[in-house]
Amino acid sequence: YTIHHFRFIRTEKAMSYLSCGNCRKMAARMRNDEPGTEQGSREMQNKRITYEAIFNSTSNGVIATDDQGCIASINPYAAKILSLNPGKVTGVYILDILPLTGQLVIKCLKTGRPQLGHHIHGKNVKLVVNVTAILQSGKISGTVSNFQKMQQFEDSARKLASYKRLNRQLNSIFQYSSDIIWFYDGEGRVISINKAAEIANNIKAKDMIGKSYAEVVEMGILERSIVPEVLKAKRQVSIVLDWDERSTGLITGTPVFDDDGNIDFIVVNARDMTQLNQVREELEQERMATEKFKDELAELSLLNLKEQEIMAESKAMRQVLKFALKLAKMEATNILILGESGTGKGLLAKFIHKNSQRNRKPFIQINCAALPESLLEAELFGYERGAFTGAREQGKIGLFELAHEGTLLLDEIGDLPLVLQAKLLKYLDDHEILRLGGVKSHKVDCIIIAATNRDLEAHVKRRKFRQDLFYRLNTFTIQIPPLRRRPDDVFELVNYYLSKYNRRYNMRRRISARTMDKLQGYTFPGNVRELKNALKMAVVTSETDLLDQALTRKLSATTQSLKTWVDENRNSISLPEKLSAFERELLKQAAERHKSTREMARYLNINQSTVVRKLHKYGLT
Repeated sequence: YTIHHFRFIRTEKAMSYLSCGNCRKMAARMRNDEPGTEQGSREMQNKRITYEAIFNSTSNGVIATDDQGCIASINPYAAKILSLNPGKVTGVYILDILPLTGQLVIKCLKTGRPQLGHHIHGKNVKLVVNVTAILQSGKISGTVSNFQKMQQFEDSARKLASYKRLNRQLNSIFQYSSDIIWFYDGEGRVISINKAAEIANNIKAKDMIGKSYAEVVEMGILERSIVPEVLKAKRQVSIVLDWDERSTGLITGTPVFDDDGNIDFIVVNARDMTQLNQVREELEQERMATEKFKDELAELSLLNLKEQEIMAESKAMRQVLKFALKLAKMEATNILILGESGTGKGLLAKFIHKNSQRNRKPFIQINCAALPESLLEAELFGYERGAFTGAREQGKIGLFELAHEGTLLLDEIGDLPLVLQAKLLKYLDDHEILRLGGVKSHKVDCIIIAATNRDLEAHVKRRKFRQDLFYRLNTFTIQIPPLRRRPDDVFELVNYYLSKYNRRYNMRRRISARTMDKLQGYTFPGNVRELKNALKMAVVTSETDLLDQALTRKLSATTQSLKTWVDENRNSISLPEKLSAFERELLKQAAERHKSTREMARYLNINQSTVVRKLHKYGLT
C-alpha cells in the first residue's frame, strides 16, 4: 500500500489520474500548498521501493517464464547459484537450460497446479523448488519459480536435536550396511552411495554424485544398471549377475513414490550371494546333521520298544521300525503291512499309531476274516435305525467313525469280501462313509493301515482281490521278516517274555545257554506267537526252574510234526497246497490237544470264528 503511494505520487499531472481516496487527499494538500507537503513529497521520493528492487534483492532464486515456458526474467541470486548469464538465457526455453526445473514449469503451465517442495539434485547444487502460475484475467500468462539451496533447510533442521539423532541413525544404517547401496533420484541420477559401494567398485562417492545411471555404465563402474528397469516397471525389480568366476550378486532396485504417485527416489542394493550360498550350504549341512541326530535319537528310542513288546536287535527289523517311524511322523496313510502269521503286524500298527501326532486319538482294530460279510459291513460302516431285521432301534456307529482323527487297522485284509472292498475303495477316494440304510454321507478322517499274511498279488490274479484297491493300499508297504530270519531277536524275545511270565506267575524260571542256541536255530513256523506260547507253557507246566527239558520236548514235538508233514507232502506241487496242508496239520494237532474251539483259538492265537471256518474248510471236527 505504501509502495503504491511512493511509486505513483510524483507529479501533479499524475495525481490528477489517481483513483485512490488517500492519494486524492494527498494531492489536494499538495495543490493547496499545505505546510510540509513539499518536504513530504521529497521524503517519499527518496524512500520509494520498486518491484524490480524487491525482485533483485530477495534471498530466494526467482525465475519468471511466459506462457510458452521461455525465461522472461531471472534475478541475480538465481543466476549466481545456477551459474547462468541473465542476458544469455532471457527468452530461451527453460527445458533447454534447466531440464529438471523446466519439467515442473511445463507441468504447472499445463495443469495450473502449483508444484511445491520438489527436490532438485543438480551436478553442483541441491535445490528445493516451488513453481506457481501467474494468472491474469483468469488465464495463465506465465510462471514464477523460486528456489533455495537445500543446504539452508538442512542447516536449520540440523539444529534440532531430534533431527541430529535421527540423521545419525539413518546415516549409520546407510554407510555401515554390509550391502552395496546406490541412491538415485527420480530421473536416475546418483544422489549418494555408501562405503560398501565405494570399496566394492574402488570409487569415491563425491565423484559419482550427479551422474546418470547411463554414465555410470559407460564409465565401466557397473556392468549393468537396474535403474531403467525400475523406472519402466515402477515396482521392485531384482536380477542376478555373475561378478566374476567365483562370486554372484543379487541386485534389487526399489522405487520410492511421491504423493502424486511418481518415482521420487530409487534405492539399489547389491548383495554378494557367494557368502549367502556358503551360509546356505552350512545351514544345509547343519540340517542334515540335525536329521542325522534325529535318526540316531529315533534309533535310541527303539531301545525302549520293550514296553510295546517289540524287539529289534536284528538289522532287518531295525530297518522296518525306522521306516515305520518315518511314516508315523509324516502321518502317512494307506499303509500295507505284510508278514507271516505271528510276526507282529498288529504290534507294528500300534507302534505307528503311538508315534504319530494322532497318538491321543482312537486306535481301532478289526479282523476282516473274523466276521461274516453282513456283520462285517455293519461293524465297519455302521447302520441307521431300522436298517435291517435285528438292528438296534437307535442305530449304530461304525468303526470308521469311531476311528475319526485316529487310526484304523484292517487286519487280514486279504479275506475282505469283494462287496466291502468296493466300499472301502470308495472311502479311500473321498474319505466319506455311508451307513447301512442311510442316505447322508459322513466325513471321516483317519489313518488306514491294512495287514495280511496272504499274497495279495496272487489274489488279484485270481480275482479274489480288487486290483485298484490293492494299488491304493499299496502306497507304503512294510514287509516284516519272519522270526527264522532274525535270530538276533530270539534272544531278546526269550528274555523279555520269560521275565514277563515269571512276574505274572511269581516264578523264577530260566533257560541255559545251550537251549538258547537251540531256540535261535529253530525255524519257528508260528513266528513270535509260537515262541510266546512255548515259553508260557514251559513256565506254567515245568516242574523245575530250569526250562530246558520242557522247551526241548515242545520243540522236538513240533519239529517231528513238521518233519512228518514235510515227508508226507514232499511231492506237493504248489506252495499254496503246502501251506494249506501245513495249516491243516496245525489245526489237527490243536484239535487233538483241546476239547473246544475256544481253547483251540486261544492256543493258536486266532479268533474262534476263524477256527470254526478253517475246521469246516479242511473237514476236521
